[in-house]
Amino acid sequence: MGCVIPDPLLGLSAGLVAPDEGAAEGRGHALPMYLLPETSAVAANGHLVIGGVDVLELVEQVGTPVFIYDEEHLRRRCREARQAFGPRVAYASKAFLCKAMAALANEEGCCIDVSTGGELAVALAAGVPAERLVMHGNNKAQTELEAALTAGVGRVVVDNFDEVDRLADLAAGRRAGQPPPSVLVRVTPGIEAHTHEYVMTGQDDSKFGFGLASGAAAEAVRRLRRPAAGVRLVGVHAHIGSQIFALESFERALAVLAPFFEPLDLEELCLGGGLGVPYVAGETAPSISDWSGALRRAAQAAGIAGTVVLSAEPGRSIAAAAAITCYTVGTVKELPGLRTYVSVDGGMSDNPRPVLYGSGYEAFLPREVAADRPRVVSVVGKHCESGDILVRDANMPEDLTVGDVLATPVTGAYGHSMASNYNKVPRPPVVFVKDGKWRVVVRRETPEDLLALDV
Repeated sequence: MGCVIPDPLLGLSAGLVAPDEGAAEGRGHALPMYLLPETSAVAANGHLVIGGVDVLELVEQVGTPVFIYDEEHLRRRCREARQAFGPRVAYASKAFLCKAMAALANEEGCCIDVSTGGELAVALAAGVPAERLVMHGNNKAQTELEAALTAGVGRVVVDNFDEVDRLADLAAGRRAGQPPPSVLVRVTPGIEAHTHEYVMTGQDDSKFGFGLASGAAAEAVRRLRRPAAGVRLVGVHAHIGSQIFALESFERALAVLAPFFEPLDLEELCLGGGLGVPYVAGETAPSISDWSGALRRAAQAAGIAGTVVLSAEPGRSIAAAAAITCYTVGTVKELPGLRTYVSVDGGMSDNPRPVLYGSGYEAFLPREVAADRPRVVSVVGKHCESGDILVRDANMPEDLTVGDVLATPVTGAYGHSMASNYNKVPRPPVVFVKDGKWRVVVRRETPEDLLALDV
């Protein structure tokens, strides 16, 4: 399914103006264009155009809510990651996964990090070679490990001692001559990254990995290197958290890991993901290239051999800013002296992050993307929860009205992937835009889909 946009909307030379990188930030001003996907531009009529596609014309045909992804943005970030970290860099698919995204990441030379049997199945269905997959998870079921080994995944990241035993049992039942699976041991370095407590993973008190300070990591290495383990230990993995802006957190983790890693004489060291992205005006974040440079300098300073494959698993930093979510305004409720509620046709079912973490977002009208936004409102969803708030204090244009298409930017990560059917609301479709055309890569759910599993 697709749509060709007429020639007048295909390029900057045909009525588009380049994004204003110097757009004023702060309350009441226009949305900063750096929060939008990279191919975004403003048409002569004021409409937002992404990938050469007029957003309002697209919404008119596919409806709302809808996730709109800039395919070129996704590809650029995958290429940047591949160039920055090399062929073992893995896209963290928990950020955003469908068959089209898995195929795109593979085409751009990235491995793919999967953490469940479901994510594994999607990646394989997309045609991603199994050896380009990295299997994660703090509680891999026996069936998930069996599926991963049967498919021939390139790496299994071992997370606990029970998993060491499960792998040994599976290895004992493998056919003679089959190569042992390659594994990395996940180590918690005892680093508390500066981020929300729910997305910190590198501290000693964590459900993930083997503690470094406790000696568990050393014991895990010892067990994995026994012939009875049936695996080939190739490296160490660590992940300290998500939405991290300070590169020093990653540098500290590497400095702590180096004395443990170096004597092991292993070939790979993966520092996981977690690089933050800006969500609201005024926020800035390092690029993937900045991140890679900082890690390589820290590795060299810590004495890690230059022959070691230093890799990472970016997810949010690839997908987040690539998408916007569009809604339709259903009601505007004025409470004089208190608040104005703007209700849209989605909510916590398509973006649970504000409810889970208190995450901040911006909002704007794609019909006048460059307009000032002096009106403060609360953008809320349609669910039966008072906490169903998408943007608590959103700046919007004065002429916001019922029926408007309202958009939130930077929703490409953990929107679609964390979406639910709360209140039996069908999940939105995912649309990719590129070169003046659009295609639905995940269709909108229907009431029939919601009933399909009932017996």
